[in-house]
Amino acid sequence: MKAVFMTDRGKIRLHNEDNGGIFMNPHGQRLAIVADGMGGHRAGDVASEMTTQHLKLLWEKSTRIHTAEEAEQWLREAVVQVNQEIFQHSLHHTECEGMGTTIVASICTNLFATVVNIGDSRCYLRNESGFKQLTEDHSLVNELVRSGQISKEDAEHHPRKNVLLRALGTEELVEMDIKTIIFEEEDVLLLCSDGLSNKVSQEEMASILSDTNLSLEEKAEEFIKMANQYGGEDNITLAIVEYQEFNEGR
Repeated sequence: MKAVFMTDRGKIRLHNEDNGGIFMNPHGQRLAIVADGMGGHRAGDVASEMTTQHLKLLWEKSTRIHTAEEAEQWLREAVVQVNQEIFQHSLHHTECEGMGTTIVASICTNLFATVVNIGDSRCYLRNESGFKQLTEDHSLVNELVRSGQISKEDAEHHPRKNVLLRALGTEELVEMDIKTIIFEEEDVLLLCSDGLSNKVSQEEMASILSDTNLSLEEKAEEFIKMANQYGGEDNITLAIVEYQEFNEGR
């Protein structure tokens, strides 16, 4: 298993409100996180950093994950804890009122990957069947697409594209999506904030991830370079996890 995390402020924003990372538990299992913070007075970076640090601490003292059910339970309980922490913090610190963050995170083992998401940060999978988006955006525009009111093409340029229907930390109770997939040799997960997915097409993502001449770090750098070339209006954050059973030395 190989993994890389990278974040960039972009070309326009004064601050980077994204956060995340790739963390190991005591048994060598990985947790990849991307969180895209939101809120006034730079509170978005507080929410995304609290999310990352809280999950990191929980993961670094967690027991070995054996089954998909254990992974799903761990993510569900951990995300509920983080939601409470952010929500309570915003109640007691007026400068953080209303802050929140998206989250997409994945527990990656030698048998499966379990993904949780809230908001519009995404997880994609490249495997022998091709390249596809695993997560559903919790956004107004995606709901309009799902209900047939607008097309996917219209959604790309919709004026309310950034309106979220769910976020972490903005409400006392949180809803999340969790799914588990088989994760095997040469499969690749890409987790990213909308600073990447709004700029780089799925075809371009698939092409970069499939380029055997690039290392994992070079692929991450290429994603950020491309998003910035296309405008870089938002922070850009991504994590790539590649299953390499026999090629750890590459």
